[in-house]
Amino acid sequence: MKLPPIVPGARVEAYPETTMFGAIEAAAKRLPDAPALDFMGKITTYKTFVERIENAARAFVKYGIKKGDRVTICMPNTPQGLICLYALNRIGAVANMVHPLSSQKNITFYLDYSESKMILTLDQFYEKVRKAVDESETNATILTARIQNELPFPKSVLYKYAKNRQNLKFPTKETDLVWADFENSGAGAELPAVEFDKTRTAVILYSGGTSGTPKGIMLSDFNFNALGCQVAEIAGCRLDYGTKFLSVMPIFHGFGLGIGIHTVLQNNALSILIPQFTKESYAKAVLKNKPNFIAGVPTLYEALLKVDIFNGKDLSFLVGVFSGGDSLSPELKKRADAFLKEHGANVQIREGYGLTECVTCSCVTPVDRSKERSIGLPVRDMVYKVVEPGTFNELPRGEMGELIISGPTLMLGYMKAPEENAKTLRTDENGVTWMFSGDMGYIDEEGFVYFKQRIKRMIVTSGYNVYPTHIENILDKHEAVDYSCVIGVKDDYRMQKIRAYIVLKPGFEKGEETKQSILNHCKLYLDAYEKPREIIFKDELPKTLVGKVAYHSLEEEAEKEMATA
Repeated sequence: MKLPPIVPGARVEAYPETTMFGAIEAAAKRLPDAPALDFMGKITTYKTFVERIENAARAFVKYGIKKGDRVTICMPNTPQGLICLYALNRIGAVANMVHPLSSQKNITFYLDYSESKMILTLDQFYEKVRKAVDESETNATILTARIQNELPFPKSVLYKYAKNRQNLKFPTKETDLVWADFENSGAGAELPAVEFDKTRTAVILYSGGTSGTPKGIMLSDFNFNALGCQVAEIAGCRLDYGTKFLSVMPIFHGFGLGIGIHTVLQNNALSILIPQFTKESYAKAVLKNKPNFIAGVPTLYEALLKVDIFNGKDLSFLVGVFSGGDSLSPELKKRADAFLKEHGANVQIREGYGLTECVTCSCVTPVDRSKERSIGLPVRDMVYKVVEPGTFNELPRGEMGELIISGPTLMLGYMKAPEENAKTLRTDENGVTWMFSGDMGYIDEEGFVYFKQRIKRMIVTSGYNVYPTHIENILDKHEAVDYSCVIGVKDDYRMQKIRAYIVLKPGFEKGEETKQSILNHCKLYLDAYEKPREIIFKDELPKTLVGKVAYHSLEEEAEKEMATA
């Protein structure tokens, strides 16, 4: 499908002063019969989507959920997760978004931290979530959803009996509920009027903390609606009815929820939901659905370049290809651009940069131009400055400093973290609030922004931010570990993989049995993407003059090792 270009410099419409649900409801009024969601071939129109949202909203009212209450959504990209999100928004409640592969201990933390009254998850995660609730202080009701309930016939039958029959025994506690029953249980309940409030928390997303405690990022309706307008403008073509977006980035991630879901739906496009990523299934989905837009982390593109299924295929339907969540290396960009050209797609891969603290992308490569190692130009109404770290002292163009950002997608703040808020969100002498990113970079004479390094110690693996101190704290709790140091090591697939150096206590052997015991320990406390891919035992680790482990020395050692491999 040939899509008309956007006129360069066209101004976005005024940001919608409505709730997230209100933005979707407006889209449904414009085009009620347009397709909103495609889940494994089952299409949901905007009209049906809004009807299901309001039915679920009534059910939440019936079960006592009200304005300001928090409900955790622990789901992959499925219709139930999205209906739950917007139903909560419809009644003024807050969606607390968490990774469905989170460890049991982390789910307990998220429930207690957010004080959630309910949690929605898939039946395949029910046992883990049940244990997490049992250990929490919330006594949250579990809503159990099933994939097969959203599949078209005959996929629903095949899935139920070939893959998921064992999960039909869940839930096991009488007070827990099956989502399919819950969604339609609120008949007669009156939906409250919810006024737009720019300062109200609509969604909580999480970012790892340098000390090991995740930070809850409070985002508003206005943040998401503003993002939807900004992204529509920089898309490179019309993002509206008739355009298709392949949504593989997860809904607990700002990139996935902010762009792949809300931006797409706010603009009447079609979101094709991908609940789980494998390079083969994703490649097949691209060829089958012929989406106009795809987006993912560099790891996704690294994987796709190695899939034979694309050989000789035409990808001219692609008009927008975006990468975010991690730095896109010049080498990968060149290979991806060449791949797209060879397959008939007249586009380049466009790198975006953003933080969950501003939902997601706030700077992106222009549609028709790029500069090596640049993250592009700020999107409309987002302002970037380079300052002396921790100050408002602005530096000249081309000089390295801390990137600070201001604009309409800036978070409301971190939940229950006044000290972190004071460090991260600061107001200048003109009354403008700026977010101090903790990232170092510079801006050139043309306004292109360059990210160079992080001030904070952090690893980015497969698009996820991981804080070494958090992993070290978990490792050091193991009975065999004296002390540890965690670094990121270059990896062709994940960009960085997690390597742990460990010094054992006297009496413990440096063998496979000890290594496996440590990894089993990690499974209890770390999410899947946080677990070390490599464990290296050492007699001692290098130290600084003040006695701290010199992790920079280990990073340099690993780089030399990679160079000589």
